[in-house]
Amino acid sequence: MRSVKFTWLLMIFVVLAATLSPRVATSSQSETEKRIGALLARMTLAEKLGQLQQLDGEGNGTFRPEHPDLIREGLLGSTLNVRGAKNTNQLQHVAMDESRLKIPVLFGFDVIHGYRTIFPIPLAEASSWDPASAQRSTSIAAQEARNSGVRWTFAPMLDIARDPRWGRITEGAGEDPFLGAAFARARVRGFQGTDYSAPDKILACAKHWVAYGATEGGRDYNTTDMSENTLREIYFPPFKAAVDAGVGTVMSAFNDLNGVPTSANPFTLTKVLRGEWKFDGFVVSDYTSVKELINHGLAADDPDAARLALNAGVDMEMVSRLFNQRGPELLKEGKISQATIDEAVRRILRIKFRLGLFEHPYTDEARESSSLLTASNRAAARAIADRSMVLLKNERAALPLSKALHSIAVIGPLADDHRSPLGWWSGDGKPEDTVTPLTGIRAKVSPATKVSYAKGCDTQGDSTEGFAEAVAIARDSDVAIVFVGESAEMVGEAASKSSLDLTGRQMDLVKAVHATGKPTIVVLINGRPLTVGWIVENTPAVLEAWMGGTEAGNAIADVLFGDVNPSGKLPVTWPRTVGQVPIYYNHMNTGRPPEANNRYTSKYLDVPWTPLFPFGYGLSYTQFKISNLQLSAPRISSAGKLMVSVDVENVGRRAGDEVVQLYIHDVAASMTRPVKELKGFQRITLAAGEKKRVDFTLEAEQLGFWNREMRFAVESGEFKVMVGPNSEELLEATFTIENQ
Repeated sequence: MRSVKFTWLLMIFVVLAATLSPRVATSSQSETEKRIGALLARMTLAEKLGQLQQLDGEGNGTFRPEHPDLIREGLLGSTLNVRGAKNTNQLQHVAMDESRLKIPVLFGFDVIHGYRTIFPIPLAEASSWDPASAQRSTSIAAQEARNSGVRWTFAPMLDIARDPRWGRITEGAGEDPFLGAAFARARVRGFQGTDYSAPDKILACAKHWVAYGATEGGRDYNTTDMSENTLREIYFPPFKAAVDAGVGTVMSAFNDLNGVPTSANPFTLTKVLRGEWKFDGFVVSDYTSVKELINHGLAADDPDAARLALNAGVDMEMVSRLFNQRGPELLKEGKISQATIDEAVRRILRIKFRLGLFEHPYTDEARESSSLLTASNRAAARAIADRSMVLLKNERAALPLSKALHSIAVIGPLADDHRSPLGWWSGDGKPEDTVTPLTGIRAKVSPATKVSYAKGCDTQGDSTEGFAEAVAIARDSDVAIVFVGESAEMVGEAASKSSLDLTGRQMDLVKAVHATGKPTIVVLINGRPLTVGWIVENTPAVLEAWMGGTEAGNAIADVLFGDVNPSGKLPVTWPRTVGQVPIYYNHMNTGRPPEANNRYTSKYLDVPWTPLFPFGYGLSYTQFKISNLQLSAPRISSAGKLMVSVDVENVGRRAGDEVVQLYIHDVAASMTRPVKELKGFQRITLAAGEKKRVDFTLEAEQLGFWNREMRFAVESGEFKVMVGPNSEELLEATFTIENQ
């Protein structure tokens, strides 16, 4: 075993991060705490428990009949789904004009990837490998939501997801903790800025804390069981990044984690979140997850569930009412303390003060309509969708298409679908505002080009009634573009699937169009990786468009016809078959790594062990060459840094973007280490023929891990550093860490 030196740099980093991260307040911190203390001293137990209660509004944004009375009596501190400036102002006036203590209501809503202007789903946005795009989209979403009375979003979702059967993979940044952390920081900053009391910002919520994306079988709400090392190295980093970025709230998850459900888990909610990371915002439970502790078998009954969640560190209960209803008896019986209740209230009031709710509780109703779905917001949505698409195949330069084609057949159940591009969590987006692929294509091509459309089939069901029309227009056209994938209801929450194949008769439709002999371009519109091996093997071009939001159709047309050079890279590995799941690039090695001609190695008998597409993969209409990998030194100390440099050259005929990716591998350590770990990336733009030197700084801290004693350590020894355009095509060099 190699010698070990525990790095003091980690401690310095934690202290500095806590010191420098945004802790937003409308007045000085000490003054705010005094105001909170004064309010607490005046509050009755019922009013305190009222601050811990969040209740659901109606789906259309209106509040429920009981809400005004509850707020008037100080028994309701927050709502979700109540939105629209008029609705929120009406309820807020009850709080500020008619309640005893004048504590404002906090209005929350699921602004996941847009409020009224809908941006690409987060998994698509992560395909841009451009955190600045995510910060831009969430900033616009915050502005629209704030002008509609919403002050709090239940985003970003930071769950690492290695199993595409899980429908909520659509809401996150994919499988990698480094990439996930980069997007976590960007999205928190976009929603909150440096001061979330600003008139164009809202409060963010890091969810779902924690390891919800690792539920067994990819089945939503299911059990998670994993080592603490894996938690800390894979599932914690995006949340830590969000906390360091100043996120104001965290949501406890639905899942059981190592035998203790996360909405009653003192290790995650108190020891790590508050003790180690010094998070001083508040924790909200997920929808009825406190009451669900009974179903988990952790709690015996309602009072027991309330006791477990409150004592573990949940501050606000979403929808179920156990804190409110059972709090008095639990306090009387000594099962919860007054200090626990007061601390939960203090955390919630602290955020309300930081939001500026006490000083500015209302929304300017005159600004709402003029700020939604503006031309500039739509332009941003289109630009970000452009950057999010991934070109999976382009044989013999089948793409881009000419705008002067004589005729084009646009085919498929998603070619003119207004709802599906918005995804499952579509905020207050309207299908009628969506630009469909058919509309985008018709607007893009020459007026002389004939564009024919046939749906062909639905995304589900066995009917092939529309095949004949689809085949006929394909035969009569120069090219056929087939749009297949998933409809909105197939992704998101409660949308787990046992198969990743195209549903219904979609694959048969693609085969029927392909059989005409006409060039067939396939565009995938979906929220998770799909098993589409036949399409990849048999059609000349495949574009992964994801669910691209309000401007999806225009963005798809931009890429298909070459006004935009595709530059997206996959943030998640694509399997060949569902039987390979979970499959991810940063796996551990085995004692018998795969060998093609050796039966007794780690592989499958019926399919290759390799993915259909690796993590970080994506093509362009130009070609890039990465060469001349150089390191600044052959060895560094455990407190040092290493400069890594490569030349990147555009050897094609048009300008384009490349995402240069840096990976490392610890060759031999006191614990087994992943075969590759992403530790850096840069997205660069190069003109045709242009060459650029790209530099990375690799801190020794990035080479450490949580060891057997659950301490973060940087060990001496040999490391590989790898740089390339994806996780498979890599240049490689070695260096050594020497402990001082």
